[in-house]
Amino acid sequence: MAHEFVEIDTSVPHSARMWNYWLGGKDNYAVDRAAGDDFRALFPGIDFAARAGRAFLARAVRHLVVEAGVRQFLDIGTGLPTADNTHEIAQRHAPECRIVYVDNDPLVLAHARALLTGTREGATDYIHADIRDPETILARATDTLDLDRPVALVLFGILGLVPDEDDPWSLVRRLMEALPPGSYLALFDSPDTDPALLAARRKQAATGAIPYHSRRPEQIAAYFSGLEFLEPGLVPCTRWRPDEPPVDSPADLSTLGGIGRKP
Repeated sequence: MAHEFVEIDTSVPHSARMWNYWLGGKDNYAVDRAAGDDFRALFPGIDFAARAGRAFLARAVRHLVVEAGVRQFLDIGTGLPTADNTHEIAQRHAPECRIVYVDNDPLVLAHARALLTGTREGATDYIHADIRDPETILARATDTLDLDRPVALVLFGILGLVPDEDDPWSLVRRLMEALPPGSYLALFDSPDTDPALLAARRKQAATGAIPYHSRRPEQIAAYFSGLEFLEPGLVPCTRWRPDEPPVDSPADLSTLGGIGRKP
C-alpha cells in the first residue's frame, strides 16, 4: 500500500501520543509528555485506566474470536500501534482472522506500516478515513471484509472525540445497520462520573488538543440501542469478564466497556 506524505504537528499535545505515553510507548514528544504529566497531576489514575482499557481490548477480542467465533474485525479509531493490537490478539487465536483498521489521524497514517503485519492465513488492512463518514468506511472495508458474514465493530476511545453536533449515536447506528445479524459492537469509553478526570480533560482541551467529550453512562449505553448486551453488560472495563478478581481502582469511575450482539 502506498502512503502519502503527512506533516506531523508537534507544537501541541496530541491525544494518541499522550495515550501512547501513558501506556509506556515511545511514539510521543516532549509536548505530549508534559501534557500527560499535567493530566496525571489532576487525575493520578490515568496510567492505570489506560492499561485497563488495553487489557479490556485483549479480553474482548479474545472472547469474540474464541467464544463467539468472529473472524472479521472493523477497528475504527485504532490510534498508534502498541503491544497487542487487535489483529495480533485475533490472529493469535485464529490466524485466518481479517482486520481492517480505520483512522483519520495523519500521525497514525505515518505509522500504518507497523499495523499492516498479520498472518499469511488472514488479512490486515488500513483505511485513512473519518468515523463521520461511515459509508466511505464500509465501502472501502469490503476490499478486505465480507459484510455478509458477522463482523465485530471495535470502537475504543473514539466516540468521545466526536462532538454532540455530529451525533455519534447515529454514526454507530449506521455502521451497525450495514453489518449482518450475528455481528458485534465492542466499545470502550470514558464517562463523566469522575470529577478529577473531567478537570484533567478540561485542562487538556485548553492546550489546543482535540477535546474529549465525556458523557453520562446512559448516553454511552445508548450506543448499544437495538443490540443484545453480553454479560455483564456495560461496566467498568476492569469488571468485564476479568481474568483475575478485580480490585477497586481509578478505572471504576473513569471507564465503561461492553459488547453487544446484533440479533
